[in-house]
Amino acid sequence: MKIKTVQSTYEEVMKMPHPGIKDPIKPSPVLRALVHFLSSGELRKAEFECNVGDMKGVGDKEPALYLMNHSCFTDLKIASHVIKGPYNIVSTTDALVGKEYLMRAIGCIPTQKFQPDIRLINDISYALNKLHCSVLMYPEAGYTFDGTTTTLPDSLGKLVKVLGFPVVMICSHGAFQHDPLYNGLRIRKVHITADKYTLFTSDELKNLSVPEINDRIHDAFGFDNLAEQYEAGIKVTEDFRAEGLSRVLYKCPVCGKEGRMNASGISLECTECGSKWELTELGKMKFCSEISDQKTYAPKLFDHIPDWYAWERECVRKELEEGTYHFEAPVNIRMIVDYKAIYEVGDGVLTHTDKGFHLTGCDGKLDYYRKPMSSYSVNSDYFFYEIGDMISIGDKDKLFYCFPPKDMDVVAKIRLAAEELYKLSKSR
Repeated sequence: MKIKTVQSTYEEVMKMPHPGIKDPIKPSPVLRALVHFLSSGELRKAEFECNVGDMKGVGDKEPALYLMNHSCFTDLKIASHVIKGPYNIVSTTDALVGKEYLMRAIGCIPTQKFQPDIRLINDISYALNKLHCSVLMYPEAGYTFDGTTTTLPDSLGKLVKVLGFPVVMICSHGAFQHDPLYNGLRIRKVHITADKYTLFTSDELKNLSVPEINDRIHDAFGFDNLAEQYEAGIKVTEDFRAEGLSRVLYKCPVCGKEGRMNASGISLECTECGSKWELTELGKMKFCSEISDQKTYAPKLFDHIPDWYAWERECVRKELEEGTYHFEAPVNIRMIVDYKAIYEVGDGVLTHTDKGFHLTGCDGKLDYYRKPMSSYSVNSDYFFYEIGDMISIGDKDKLFYCFPPKDMDVVAKIRLAAEELYKLSKSR
């Protein structure tokens, strides 16, 4: 999928009027049926099944808040087959670019990822109370990089309690293996299932505290797709299954170097020390080299991708604690200020330190800061609308989409650093 792009100048974009505030609308039954139909082909090939559990307190025609894990673009297709009644979808602002009317007619409620948005609470409440529609949310906001839960906002439990509507959990299995974000939008032949069950009834929400609600939500999102794959013996046989994996596993546990990992076919190799791994059909990283002195940079050689990714997080946190963390790279800058297009405004430099983000560029006209406590994470994506890997920062008036050089696998580290920096800043 691509996005409408227009070349402009920073000054011209900053003068553009912002779109007015609009209430959500009830999704068109015709468009709902069309989305369901268009989703059927892919789900049929994946032999999709929905396992419906205890749906106490929720009927198909009663509005509810649906929470779903976020593995890949297929999630939207899954939801169209799992949710029976009309529903609105909390979506990102960029999803409406170039097609605002259509996306609103489908039921989209636009918001900015990882940004405080009081308006969103009002929009969700409006859909539930006024339109009598359910609302679908992906509370992780960003796609999972390693097949485990991405960071959930602390405010989620309070939102659920304030709304007071029953909450239904949808948890997909196999969707991550079917279309992992790092693999360049290439579909694999993997069976997909989804579990659907009531997470909270309205009565339970009245009696539970916000911390208790958050605990139950975190338990529901406590999944590990690759562990499930290995335990179930599910094979991914495509010969391109490791391509792009260097975006996630960017740091070599043998020599400790970053940005030297090269992924091709079913293999991952460090070009610095020559260490090589194979991504097996069962989703494990098989070490294929020899280490003469049996010493490695990391505590161990990881065969489980989430363990490797968690170690990278620990390394980033250590850099932040020691004051050695520093990222700086040239970037191509694009902006969103309305729903008409994403505007390419020029080049610049993105810097990230323990002081936060600093973006400069556009011939000296752009100078933007974002402090560490501004958000608990950062909007980062691979192959964003087929343009490239992306890091996005901004505020309610403007969003900057920064595209580093294509040979830099930095997006995962930036997300980890932003999340760990937020935690450290909050604790201080």
